[in-house]
Amino acid sequence: MSTGYRRLLEPPATSFFLFGVRGTGKSTWAREKLKGAVHFDLLNEQLYQEWLVNPSLLALELASRGPESFVVIDEVQRIPALLNEVHRLIEGRKLRFALLGSSARKLRVAGTNLLAGRALRKAMYPLTPHEMGKDFDLARTLSLGSLPLVVSAPDPRATLESYVHLYIREEIQAEAAVRNLPGFVRFLPVAALRHAQVVNISGLARDCGVARTTVEGYVEILEDTLIAQRLSAYEARLRVRERKHPKLYWVDPGVVRAAKRQLGPVSIEERGPLFEGLVLSLLRAHSERWRLFDEIFYWSTPAPGGLEVDFLLRRDNELLAIEVKSADRFQMGMAGGLKAIAELPRVARRILVYTGERSLKTDDGIEVWPLSRLDRELAHGTLWP
Repeated sequence: MSTGYRRLLEPPATSFFLFGVRGTGKSTWAREKLKGAVHFDLLNEQLYQEWLVNPSLLALELASRGPESFVVIDEVQRIPALLNEVHRLIEGRKLRFALLGSSARKLRVAGTNLLAGRALRKAMYPLTPHEMGKDFDLARTLSLGSLPLVVSAPDPRATLESYVHLYIREEIQAEAAVRNLPGFVRFLPVAALRHAQVVNISGLARDCGVARTTVEGYVEILEDTLIAQRLSAYEARLRVRERKHPKLYWVDPGVVRAAKRQLGPVSIEERGPLFEGLVLSLLRAHSERWRLFDEIFYWSTPAPGGLEVDFLLRRDNELLAIEVKSADRFQMGMAGGLKAIAELPRVARRILVYTGERSLKTDDGIEVWPLSRLDRELAHGTLWP
């Protein structure tokens, strides 16, 4: 599969893991970026069965490869024991490995140490507006997402409809990630309805009709397979009893809409959360290339129902605040959270991202950016002042 779009992520010079949900184009990227590398795909059932029984066969396959040669192993999570051989070949033969997978869960559960720091960990996300160029269309992206698998499909909607079934079959059922598969199937659309919202595990468990501990495990599976991630609240000097629940964000607008079985026209109620989630995915995707942040949070005032800022980035000792609005016209009332966060120490920049076309700046220093400007600044690594 190839969409013809050039991905911005560049391969590290050393060994690395590259994780990402199915359909992000990891294998295609590796073929294009690591020309001359030898490739092994563990979806090849014969290869998988041979290496599963005897992982040391990897060394025999690579007997003729010289030091510094790159080796690509796709779907590496299928054989965790293979990493022991990889470790030995990195140390003894000075080979470099690109280890591709859709989840680190099975590797971690098997007790694998992920090469003890000898391989970097990178992630691949759906296509960004910068990568899609003139083909990017916000309305289409909010409706169907920007997974290369979907973008390149003759029938994107049908591909998305089958995507969740593929995820359950290949990521969940095949890896025996859950004991109660029907419970997980019920959980997915309920979790999708919580996209870009604060998530209370107890409340989620009630809505799914399963135990709280089970739902906690389900959310961890979403995170391990990179389908969704929790975003913690910024809690400087708060006592434990004051801690806020995290928010849940899915990786792609199309995937979250497919999970909740809602692939018709985007409703007004959906638009805001979908746009907010898209911006978070862009921040994470571009941070794989540039060091955009050490940590990312959401921020809100202490009182319940108070003011909020969607994303607060921390890099070293500085903070950068980003509020996201799906409106195409800016109004001062949108910036209440950004005004309030100015009292927080070391906030270097306050940015409001909206769906309009003009860049503006308020009297008190809040910058108002179209999505196109945010994506441009991210692509060039110039987000911070």
